[in-house]
Amino acid sequence: MEATRQKSGLKAKVQRLGSHLSGMVMPNIGGFIAWGVITALFIPDGYFPNENLASLVSPMLTYLLPLLIAYTGGSMVHGQRGAVVGSIAAMGVIVGSDVPMFIGAMMMGPLGGWCIKKFDDAFQEKIKAGFEMLVNNFSSGLIGFALAIIGYYAIGPVVEGATHLMAAGVESIINMHLLPLANVFIEPAKILFLNNAINHGILTPLGIEQAAEAGKSILFLLEANPGPGLGILLAFTLFGKGAAKSSAPGAIIIQFLGGIHEIYFPYVMMKPLLFLAVMAGGVAGTFTFQLLGAGLRAAASPGSIIAIMAMTPPDAIFANLAGIAVGCAVSFFVAMIIIKSDHSEEDDLAANQAAMADAKAQSKGQNAVKTENQEMFGNINKIIFACDAGMGSSAMGASVLRDKVKKAGLTLPVSNSAINNLNDDPNALIVTQEELHERASQKAPNATFVQVENFMNSPRYDEIVNRLSEEPTDATEEKPLTDDVVQGVADYSKADHVIFAYDQVKGSANMGATILKKLLKDNGMNYPVTVVAIKDLADETNALVITNNDETIKAEQQAPSATHVPLSDLVASEKYDRVVQNLRK
Repeated sequence: MEATRQKSGLKAKVQRLGSHLSGMVMPNIGGFIAWGVITALFIPDGYFPNENLASLVSPMLTYLLPLLIAYTGGSMVHGQRGAVVGSIAAMGVIVGSDVPMFIGAMMMGPLGGWCIKKFDDAFQEKIKAGFEMLVNNFSSGLIGFALAIIGYYAIGPVVEGATHLMAAGVESIINMHLLPLANVFIEPAKILFLNNAINHGILTPLGIEQAAEAGKSILFLLEANPGPGLGILLAFTLFGKGAAKSSAPGAIIIQFLGGIHEIYFPYVMMKPLLFLAVMAGGVAGTFTFQLLGAGLRAAASPGSIIAIMAMTPPDAIFANLAGIAVGCAVSFFVAMIIIKSDHSEEDDLAANQAAMADAKAQSKGQNAVKTENQEMFGNINKIIFACDAGMGSSAMGASVLRDKVKKAGLTLPVSNSAINNLNDDPNALIVTQEELHERASQKAPNATFVQVENFMNSPRYDEIVNRLSEEPTDATEEKPLTDDVVQGVADYSKADHVIFAYDQVKGSANMGATILKKLLKDNGMNYPVTVVAIKDLADETNALVITNNDETIKAEQQAPSATHVPLSDLVASEKYDRVVQNLRK
């Protein structure tokens, strides 16, 4: 039992690391696509050679893309301030090396965010009133300056050497014709939700390096190849049973054209022998890619046939299509044998999922809906689908449940999010796949969780809607306020002073107070504005209390008689003008 727990913990740690790496790349895929399109069209070997426009290629590769990654990495750790310091720090490794610094940016971005976060934690409460902006600006500038110097002289050369070493290793594997063996590890890892970590955290940085020199890279195709997944779904379409057979054709469209590979993962997991099918298809496809000289100019994300062909250079069109076709054929053939030789009656995908979930729930004395923190179910005011990257499968699942919620007459918002972006909101119902539950629960321990096996076809959704519909109507009174109160729902008439309340970090509240003071002064309004810790709030009926969304509940509990205005961003809120207008009324 202990060994199982340790194994689960290790997998969660690996997934978390991979999620952090891919989380820095995924939001910036548009930048990579733009670079790939410019490269494909305008370089000397492109479709429409243009020397002037081709001059965009090198600066985007050297500066823009690494800085976007560093900015995102810093933001993940400590918001806007972390993003700025992470970008400054990344310039040191970028300028201090001769290779594109994607790996260096992945290191320096989060490091910069972490350093400025530690500074803020240590000093924010000690800053004298009126000096907040001065200290904040100089601290981020000086810490970024120091990290840029360290990156230039220490980290950049090390990363450059490691990059050359990894590139040499990949080149050796290619020269030894062993690259197809990589899919023995890549395909199972994808189905264990490490697909984004492998593709965007490892293969994309190395592929960009190769593409910059050779004009294309086979590494972009190793994980993105839709062939093996297509073969699995075709086999279920022709030889499957029940819901698995009926849902597979729709899944083909989502997987092959939409590029959302997660759609076929449950089909493989319901018959573990199918791991052999995707492994065989991946190896065969990569062997074909290598044999024919396939490659892409840039990462194809999502792994759609449309995105792949858009990134395909003219001399690799046949090779790329051949590798995808071979991977599909081999995967289909192996999957066909496995499915046809399995004479068990429980081939219904939805039935398997429902039976499995019910059995687990009953063994723990739970209801059919497998939830944690169930006593909070009545306080739900939002539903969030959480997956590794916050795109693909979670977006599709959110769409399915959003339609059911709407038809049930419920007004709950249904959205999707990356696990790394989850907030610990006790009023959120978070739907996640069982493989990812451990990581999600660490990010939001106070939320209510529902675990499902398959985002697209879960019988749990109807049960969720029924549970929510049965809750008493007064449950909505316990929902925290949103930015809607700024638009006039809250009663501003009794407020004669404004309080910016904070829980742990004072800096944002100070900045927000400074902004609002100036706006009030410019409008000739005399409202005192102060900054107070939530634990020190007095219950005043004439106070207008402004807090960060995540801290509003605590503030309401401390000062229930006050008027509360939660904002998503205290520092850069566009809502302050509305606050001023409502106070004037």
